Amino acid sequence: MFSKIRHLLEMIKFSHTIFAFPFALMGATLAALANGQPPSAAQIGWICMAMVGARNAAMGLNRIIDARIDAENPRTAGRQIPAGIISLKEAWIFVISSTLLLLVAAWQLNPLCFYLSPLVLAFFILYAYCKRFTALAHIVLGICLAGAPLGAWIALRSTIEWPILVLALAVLVWVAGFDIFYALQDLDFDRKKGLHSIPVRLGEKGAILLGKILHGLMVGLLLLIPQGLPLGMIYYAGIGVISLMIAWEHHLVKPGDLSKLDAAFFNMNGYISVTIFCFTLTDVLI
Repeated sequence: MFSKIRHLLEMIKFSHTIFAFPFALMGATLAALANGQPPSAAQIGWICMAMVGARNAAMGLNRIIDARIDAENPRTAGRQIPAGIISLKEAWIFVISSTLLLLVAAWQLNPLCFYLSPLVLAFFILYAYCKRFTALAHIVLGICLAGAPLGAWIALRSTIEWPILVLALAVLVWVAGFDIFYALQDLDFDRKKGLHSIPVRLGEKGAILLGKILHGLMVGLLLLIPQGLPLGMIYYAGIGVISLMIAWEHHLVKPGDLSKLDAAFFNMNGYISVTIFCFTLTDVLI
């Protein structure tokens, strides 16, 4: 049983939850700032459960829908479903269970969260099919992860206001940017199979340039948030730190040299999300 659980968590890259989870907590932190009071332990717990359920369902759906493509790609042929380690039935049970967790958590938070959850699931399905017909899959993935801070804000405020929309947009362009870099690994395979992506559309050099532009836009959007919420110098210092981190990761990858496009590059994005959350939380608490 424990071996099967381990393989399921590996299938959905559970460790990569670190990309979006801190932004969900950041959304909750900003909502608490707007409310003038901290959330209850129950609210934080249900936000975390909704986040875990949503991401697990999204990744599980993606693995199921892409199983045939993954089997043909040398980079992904060893994934759990193509390799026969996890059956489609087991994967579907996992996805359905995760979806139920999302729905229950959303209901426990407030009605608006619950009513919006089917829209979230629709975007998960859309993303899984996007590469078959559009190069904008990276943007759709960004929309999916942008739901993390937006959902946490709605859970505590039951409204949608412009500061959280700015944060959600910042997450969208950040995710789209590093997903474009991620897609560089499959450029030749995608071209051969007729799949769509920004690297296929723009080429390696154009894709890298667009990734840089999107990450620069993310920094600009984060700088706008204090115009609507009372954040101070600690928050700005956090933006300065992550700007240096973004500059470093872009220094690692150049057109014609993808040798450093590895786990260290993608782990840096996890550090970025944790860093901006920690600086935001510290600013709010102080």
